[in-house]
Amino acid sequence: QDFEHLVFDSRRFSAALLDELQRVAGQTVVVEAEQVVIKHAYVERRVTPLNLYVREADADAVRAAVVDYGYALKDLAATDIFPGDILLKNFGVTRQGRVVFYDYDELCLLISCVFRSLPQSTTMEEEFSAEPWFSVGEHDIFPEELRRFLGLHDALRDIFLQHHADLFDVRFWHQIQARLRAGEVLDIFPYPQSKHLRADLSVEQDRVNAESVMIGGE
Repeated sequence: QDFEHLVFDSRRFSAALLDELQRVAGQTVVVEAEQVVIKHAYVERRVTPLNLYVREADADAVRAAVVDYGYALKDLAATDIFPGDILLKNFGVTRQGRVVFYDYDELCLLISCVFRSLPQSTTMEEEFSAEPWFSVGEHDIFPEELRRFLGLHDALRDIFLQHHADLFDVRFWHQIQARLRAGEVLDIFPYPQSKHLRADLSVEQDRVNAESVMIGGE
């Protein structure tokens, strides 16, 4: 998030921090008698890098984060964003346990990507070639190869595949592209499926309304 002309009470800063701010960001930070003015600042949510989280957090939290990692990739796709680099270190876990993407170096529009299936080799030379034997365009992406960059192993990889194997299928990406090009606005929910309203709630509400009418009639 981008902020300009932030004003803080100078009493909220230690003398050491004020000295450091003036030393490393003197053109952006103005220290006055009672105020500290930050002319321009980018603020990011504090997160734990996902590659560290999967090694340090408890098992249940790690499993939940791995599943949400897949949803983070799908949320980006739904907003016409392809992250380019899907390594775990480029994602972080918030204090609520949600996974977010924070590396913007290789972002591109999803509709500009060319998602392709890996060509099948027809000779032994092609099969064991050290270099690709087929042409690869600048915007070509092979979803089948994405799993090589996950950095998930054994049980965690299996958990990811149980929920998000479609990310490695070129058809998933083609479908998202088609919907985006058609002008569809894809829904993204900032809460898990377990917290979605159930379709049968309308039936329950009808029952409650009926009981209310009966009570009123009495």
